[in-house]
Formats: sequence, structure tokens, C-alpha cells
Amino acid sequence: MPFFLAQASAPGSAPSALVQLIPVLLIFAIFYFLLLAPMRKRQKVHQAMLGQLKRGDKVVTNGGLLGEIAAVEEKVVHLKLADNVRVRVARSAIAGLEGEPTAEEGRR
Repeated sequence: MPFFLAQASAPGSAPSALVQLIPVLLIFAIFYFLLLAPMRKRQKVHQAMLGQLKRGDKVVTNGGLLGEIAAVEEKVVHLKLADNVRVRVARSAIAGLEGEPTAEEGRR
């Protein structure tokens, strides 16, 4: 008879380590499926959007700037905010396309 079963069957003894570990594993599984998996999916979609940026797209940055892409480099995007106003922004600072609904609006 395995050791953990022998301890579990003894009257008045503490539950085996395996029985104590099951709730922790269950909490981790719930945490993974409710938080980590959807976050990873959103991250993949965002990375795909950043890879498809092209000149003329209207975007929103993480800082709230709205602009049109004037040029795209490997890690930098040149945004045209107004006439004669251009800024260089890291590609990773682009939050999304201007007309695209955000995740919070989609839940309503």
C-alpha cells in the first residue's frame, strides 16, 4: 500500500500531502483559465496588429495621442499629429487603431 494512502486511512491523522495539494492545484487552474490564457490571447492579437501597421493608418498611443502614421520603421513609428507636427513613437507604444473598439467597450 502506498505511503500516502496508508496515512490517509489512519484514524485521527492529518490528511495526506496529496489531498492538501489538490485545492492549490485547483486554484492555479482557475487562475490560469480566467486570467492568464485570455491575457496571452489579447497580447498575440496586439502583436499582430503592431506588425501590420502601415502608412496612413490612424492610431492611438498609450499616452492618448491620436495621429496618422507617416512612416514605419522597424521599432519606431512616425506619427503626423497635425500639419507640420510629427513625432517619433516607439512601435510598442501604439495602443490600437483609432476606430477600433477597445476591450472595455466590447464588454458592455
